[in-house]
Amino acid sequence: QVQLVESGGGLVQAGGSLKLSCAASGRTFSTYAMAWFRQAPGKEREFVAVSSGGGGRTSYADSVKGRFTISRDNSKNTMYLQMNSLKVEDTAVYYCAAGVFGSFDVWGQGTQVTVSS
Repeated sequence: QVQLVESGGGLVQAGGSLKLSCAASGRTFSTYAMAWFRQAPGKEREFVAVSSGGGGRTSYADSVKGRFTISRDNSKNTMYLQMNSLKVEDTAVYYCAAGVFGSFDVWGQGTQVTVSS
């Protein structure tokens, strides 16, 4: 089974950018749909973005559309989330997940993103 490790979180000012990475173990990375979710303090985990196994199909939450870009490099078993024009409300723990569209059963440990005003 694939294992996931996120990195790249940190503290950034509003309007800034961060790029998250999700490194996966295993030889079947390209067969998984991969997604980013986030959870802010006191709130439920919410969907952010998803990519098909080959990367040709992506989808985004309305709240991040036009600001965030999901991508993957299957040769490196790594998925990315480029986050631009960050807002204070983007502050959350960001998780990557593997599975199929609509159902993700493998999760990383999360990486904290904090956006200051």
